[in-house]
Amino acid sequence: MCGIVGFIGREEAAPILLEGLSRLEYRGYDSAGIAVYDPEEGLQVVKAKGRLQVLSDIVAGGKTIHGTVGLGHTRWATHGEPSDVNSHPHVSEDGRIAVVHNGIIENYMEIKEYLQGKGVKFVSQTDTEVVAQLLEYYYKKQPDDLLGAVVKVLHRIQGAYAFGIISADHPDQLVAARKDSPLILGYGKGFHFLASDVTAVIRYTREVSYLDDGEIAVLTADSVQVYNALLEPVEKEHHQVDWEISAAEKGGYEHFMAKEIMEQPKAFRDTVFPRIQEGQVVLDDLQLPVEYLREMDKVYIIACGSSYHVGMAAKYTLEKLLRKPVEVTLASEFRYCDPIVTDRTLALVISQSGETIDTLAAMREAKRLGARVLSIVNVVGSTIARESDDVLYTWAGPEIAVATTKAYSTQLAVVYLIGLYCAKLLGTVGEEEYRAIVDELLLIPTKIEEILANRGDIQYFASIYFNHPSIFFIGRNIDYAVGLEGSLKLKEISYIHSEAYAAGELKHGTISLIEPGTLVVALAGHGKLFEKTMSNVVEVKSRGADVLGVTTAGRTEQMGKTADHVIPVPDTHPMLLPSLEVVPMQLFAYYVALQRGCDIDKPRNLAKSVTVE
Repeated sequence: MCGIVGFIGREEAAPILLEGLSRLEYRGYDSAGIAVYDPEEGLQVVKAKGRLQVLSDIVAGGKTIHGTVGLGHTRWATHGEPSDVNSHPHVSEDGRIAVVHNGIIENYMEIKEYLQGKGVKFVSQTDTEVVAQLLEYYYKKQPDDLLGAVVKVLHRIQGAYAFGIISADHPDQLVAARKDSPLILGYGKGFHFLASDVTAVIRYTREVSYLDDGEIAVLTADSVQVYNALLEPVEKEHHQVDWEISAAEKGGYEHFMAKEIMEQPKAFRDTVFPRIQEGQVVLDDLQLPVEYLREMDKVYIIACGSSYHVGMAAKYTLEKLLRKPVEVTLASEFRYCDPIVTDRTLALVISQSGETIDTLAAMREAKRLGARVLSIVNVVGSTIARESDDVLYTWAGPEIAVATTKAYSTQLAVVYLIGLYCAKLLGTVGEEEYRAIVDELLLIPTKIEEILANRGDIQYFASIYFNHPSIFFIGRNIDYAVGLEGSLKLKEISYIHSEAYAAGELKHGTISLIEPGTLVVALAGHGKLFEKTMSNVVEVKSRGADVLGVTTAGRTEQMGKTADHVIPVPDTHPMLLPSLEVVPMQLFAYYVALQRGCDIDKPRNLAKSVTVE
């Protein structure tokens, strides 16, 4: 969740760190800080609660910081309230070691009490300060061996971490270490970076590598050396970032979320079109033997948040295509539900970042139990991608807004490709239906463009309903899966209470929440269940609800006889409906939040990638 950037080179570090932090704002944070080694003044630390602009204003307002090595950090509070003193970087008692950290040190209280017993004085409530103080404790026992002190600290602490470390005694070094939290290295001529995310370094370099768990890196202006936990040198594979920096900028849009909604047709094309050749789904990167698919006993879909909602839609799609049981489980619950997994179970792991801590832990548990892991990931080289047996990338490009849009759409696209590819191998889909789905899949981007072209109507509906205190989404089957995502989009960026329910469950309690003026968003695109859903619409209307309907163009007039307003989506194959229905839900959430004056790209209390439990 926290953002880290470190720089060592021959230029002034502070402006580079602040610029890198600005590109990590999308991860979410409540405070920010930098530490730079000044040859004359020693370690200089500036940090402040609030937006990055507060920190920038302090630096610009006279807090001159000179030096060519430093660390920057944006913090989401876990241990200790958001405050200046709890902000990172944290400094050792003698002021000569500075640390930034993403993760949680689980045994920090035990270490803190031990160090306090040795007379060490702590100034913050954080778990991270323990690392700075423990580093000083070990370093004093073996002067001039900073790397040895780091190794001792890593052996002592428990939990997840990505660390950046600088020392006044070693101003020519920047030290990095990671376990279960992402950290990348950026390479340049006469400079090097460490960072949580490539977006922090893309303005300066496209050459990166990804630290693995247990690895430590020592960066200088001219070199990078990576070690394993035994301090044996490790050769890292270098990767080239292939997207332009403009992809991580707003490009004239008011918000990243608006830009990313509008990018969905292109993202969908980029993900799907190269993988369809002469009417056939071709997944050269996927190594799933037909023998394995025939013996497969179950597909376990593991994900969090919006990716979990992709999984809910995927259940209907994959079970229909493969005729195999599919179970969808929240990653945070997977490890604790004693899952029934065998060596014939396929674990389908879905994650935009490829670093979500619960999803990563659940994936490792599935592998331990014998499952084969296939992941759907956006970020190339991420931990989940590297540790999977197979990975299919979504090719959505960087997604900056906290509320996912194009990542959701491209994850769905990959689900369709997997389903069609495996069904063809298994012979569980007829040739005529296979061709019909593939042909329609190629039309989805154009149909999304049609929805986006009519977004003015959705903006109007948002202007009518933006002040409702509670909004409910109902639908059946695949419509229910889309309703879950529509509800999440609305609540996370507009702060309106919102819930999604299977429409058939209305009489089992939900309908007691309906009163005059309640807004119900009714998704009724699934043709075979249209009449049943409309019966539920009549039920809520009879109790005074306002109904905003979503259905296919061919049923718009029929739905309009009951609903107050209707958002049409183009007709398509029923299996592909989520790719169209979700777009007006994203737009509605966006325009409602806009009406309410919310911070759309950085909603309160939320982070883009959840890297702590």
